[in-house]
Amino acid sequence: MADTEYTFVVEHLDPELGPWSALEYDTIAKESQQSACQFILSSLPQSLLETQTLNKLAGLGAQARTDSIETYFPSKKERVCLLDPAAKQELAPADAEHFDVFLFGGILGDDPPRDRTSELRKKGFNGRRLGPVQMTTDTAVRVTRKVVLEQIPLDKIPYVDFPELKLDEHESTQMPFRYVADESGQPIMPTGMIDLIKADADKAFDDLEFVDEVEGLSNIGVTTS
Repeated sequence: MADTEYTFVVEHLDPELGPWSALEYDTIAKESQQSACQFILSSLPQSLLETQTLNKLAGLGAQARTDSIETYFPSKKERVCLLDPAAKQELAPADAEHFDVFLFGGILGDDPPRDRTSELRKKGFNGRRLGPVQMTTDTAVRVTRKVVLEQIPLDKIPYVDFPELKLDEHESTQMPFRYVADESGQPIMPTGMIDLIKADADKAFDDLEFVDEVEGLSNIGVTTS
């Protein structure tokens, strides 16, 4: 396995590239480079290819493509593993021998889940599941890498489910996803993500008309103390 080059592919299923996705893709590119793996971001609209975000990813060794995975890996379909929340079989260390391309559809971290992976499921790739709890895209790639490269079973990876993030002294928000825990037990998130979450929370407050303050706060998932 040490001589195998693994490739992580994210099929981008949105017409735009939002700031959340940009941070996640940047993290995937950096961690793929550090682990000597390839990262391909495909099915991108042509309009996104010359953006600053995509240029930065290219600088980290990532590939950006407008075509879909079946066009550039046409003869490797049996070696492609689709990480699918609806798959019946969970990803295991032994899968490192059966697959060398791992495919992620859109944004796994939709809340509530929209099953955008179904667009790839129809293409007949072998599927594996990463457990019952929704993950962000960068977390899903991180977990897959730990299982495949580090040979750690899914149930041995330390997780933090639905962490509560402090926005300031009085406000907090709960993230509806599963994250890998770092050595101190904190969720591993992209650099800049917490600042982005805080900015989004501030914008939500600015845009909200407080007919009922408590009801309004619950609608955006922010609590006060």
